[in-house]
Amino acid sequence: MDFLSELCKRLTPYTAGEQLNDKKYIKLNTNENPYPPANEVDKILSDFDCERLRLYPDFNCTELSELIAKDNGLKKENIFVGNGSDEVLAMIFPAFFGKGKEGVIFADITYSFYKVYCKLFNVDFREVPLKDNFDMDINDYMNFSEKGAIIANPNAPTGLNSGISNIEKIVKNNPDKLFVIDEAYTAFAKTTALPLVKKYNNILVVQTFSKSYSLAGIRCGFAVGNENLIEALNRIKNSFNSYTVNALTQKIACAAYCAKEYYRKVTDDVIEVRELSKRELVKLGFYVTDSETNFIFASHKNKKASDLYKKLKDKGILVRYFNLPRIDNFIRITVGTKEQMQKFIEELKNIL
Repeated sequence: MDFLSELCKRLTPYTAGEQLNDKKYIKLNTNENPYPPANEVDKILSDFDCERLRLYPDFNCTELSELIAKDNGLKKENIFVGNGSDEVLAMIFPAFFGKGKEGVIFADITYSFYKVYCKLFNVDFREVPLKDNFDMDINDYMNFSEKGAIIANPNAPTGLNSGISNIEKIVKNNPDKLFVIDEAYTAFAKTTALPLVKKYNNILVVQTFSKSYSLAGIRCGFAVGNENLIEALNRIKNSFNSYTVNALTQKIACAAYCAKEYYRKVTDDVIEVRELSKRELVKLGFYVTDSETNFIFASHKNKKASDLYKKLKDKGILVRYFNLPRIDNFIRITVGTKEQMQKFIEELKNIL
């Protein structure tokens, strides 16, 4: 007997990067940080009182919310914390978007989970084509009929930064539209839309601890916006699971958020290796976008991306390949350590 609901049958789930264990790989396919978390995180793990785990965690994530708020000149009521930015986004779709005029727009080449969420929560969506060079055309966001837009900035998988001035233009021009700015990679661009939250009521900025904080394994992310938007997110969360972020994750995230000097150095190192790797790829005949993330988006003039992906995998190096329109001849390469990227370039040379 078929027990699946009609909703479950029509869903096409998000496809994550490969997690293979059949041999040792250099893993450059899921945009994890190649450097370890700060020592402050180690201290939390070694000192954490396990007896506390018999109690439910703080469902408001008060300590972390207050840290983020204070750092940005806001109140804790302006902060919403979830299990990674993916869960935060999952709360955003049912909180604000729906059918018809309640629909949402986003780029045709962007984070593929947006489309998955729309289908899961029965939200109408429209994909806005990027330019031929993958830049966002802000004119597409100046006058549109849907309720709002989601913009990954810098974008994934292209790595391009649309610029905070452009983001502010479209937010200011559309006071009756909601703009969700997904900033998973903003630390590597060193720009953020967070200051706009104090100026405009129609913007939500979403960030994560997974990338620049080297904490993909704990699943923690947050949204920043005006109190009415945050209250709406809490209404959805508290209709689903009030205690989404566990106690240990909250303490780890707080410790990491305060370790600014360490993570500033880690981010600078990733950027340095990224720029060096981009130059090496260009020398090998690749077209490389001007990525401002912790990954590189590249296409070779003579070699198919699918072949490069398979041959690198055979050599023990995982990169991401998207068999999708417009980007099926690109590979996405997470920036690893300097030594990992040297090995990657060396193997590429052999393949080419």
